[in-house]
Amino acid sequence: MKGCKVTLLPIEKISAWYCALTSVLMVVMMPRLADPVEMLLTRVEWLALTAAVIVLSYYLTHSPRTKNISNFNLSIFQLSTFLRVLAQMAWLPRWYPDTYEFNRTLPNLDHLFAAYEQSLFSCQPSIAFSQALPGALWSEAFNLGYFSYFPMIAALVITIFILESRNPLTINHKPSTFNTVSATIQTAFYLYYLIYIFVPVTGPQFYFQAVGIDEILQGHFPALGTYFSSHTEMLPAPGWTDGLFNHLVAMAHEAGERPTAAFPSSHIGISTIVMMLAYRHAPRILPYLLPLWALLCCATVYIQAHYVIDAIAGLLTAPLALYLATRLTRKL
Repeated sequence: MKGCKVTLLPIEKISAWYCALTSVLMVVMMPRLADPVEMLLTRVEWLALTAAVIVLSYYLTHSPRTKNISNFNLSIFQLSTFLRVLAQMAWLPRWYPDTYEFNRTLPNLDHLFAAYEQSLFSCQPSIAFSQALPGALWSEAFNLGYFSYFPMIAALVITIFILESRNPLTINHKPSTFNTVSATIQTAFYLYYLIYIFVPVTGPQFYFQAVGIDEILQGHFPALGTYFSSHTEMLPAPGWTDGLFNHLVAMAHEAGERPTAAFPSSHIGISTIVMMLAYRHAPRILPYLLPLWALLCCATVYIQAHYVIDAIAGLLTAPLALYLATRLTRKL
């Protein structure tokens, strides 16, 4: 690869910036972090993955066997670009626990959110909602919506890639819609993650478990300080617990959920951004995504992952996050 010039994709550039920024923050907060070695390992692994995919992409697109076959070489270029974008988006679940490692050192704020929720609604909507609609149909519908979060993102990105691949010249020149949209979504994720680092709110499923449902129903919302630094127990899932999507959501929570990232709801924020991007770039899939988006918005409260305040904040911050993410992506 002597003398070669490798150009980073926008999504790789923004991921590198996020990695660098949080690495600096990690150094500053090092004495207070519970597991800095694991956090450092996450960054080393990300760097290794990114480098490996870029090297693979270079060899695929510069192979002597394909450089004289223009159509085949173009297909390889499209595939390598897709793989590089996929590698960054697939790493998001690894960046997510980082927010917990940072904010677990800060005093928890759930008591303020639960108390404000009580003052607004004279109840805890997340409890009342699931109790009002406990049936199998509602439970499965809402859990389907919640589980559709990442599939909705994938559907948009893959659709745009397929549409752009039909006109190969577009993906081979900058800016391509595929590169721009994927980087915009990734940047929006990072904007929400940065909020979660400094706003330690866990949501009802963790806070109510820690305090006790009886205490919550009596209107008692004690401050827990750094309780969640060493406690990650969650409430059992509400609704029809034998349902397929109830099980899938529970499995996803067991695999990677942490007491973090409740305010604002990135599930609602990011999925709303996906709707806006779909309207702009792939309107044909919008009718299929909208019902899932509506179910997801309801599900965030129904499954007790978020307060209503979190859900509203997710809706309100989505246009701002899209604007900022678009501006940052254009600069790259």
